[in-house]
Amino acid sequence: MRMRHAALLAAGIFSLGVANALAQTAPATSADTAKGKALVDGKGMTLYVFDRDSTGTSNCNGQCAVNWPPLVASADAKPSGQWTIVTRSDGRKQWAYNGKPIYAFAKDAKPGDANGDGVNNVWHIAAP
Repeated sequence: MRMRHAALLAAGIFSLGVANALAQTAPATSADTAKGKALVDGKGMTLYVFDRDSTGTSNCNGQCAVNWPPLVASADAKPSGQWTIVTRSDGRKQWAYNGKPIYAFAKDAKPGDANGDGVNNVWHIAAP
């Protein structure tokens, strides 16, 4: 009986582990920043949208992408809810929220900084 109980327990733990591994977490969360609530990456850095992007298309390339690093999606990432994936002109995958590609800002130094909000009147905090 003990052997059977141990086997069932092990099978349950294994199944739970597989389910957790398969469950996808959102690529960003919501947090307070210097300018209010915003989407932030896994390091707590504020994320932004670019007015010159169109739904499903990033128009920030070259030096723009150096200053505004895209929120890159891994090769095995899957869209979920409001989160989708766009293909950049260089072939990399980038996360998009409500169809808008998402970026960080190179001049934000620490979590909570929101220095990119309003830059050139075309960059804005990605609101949750």
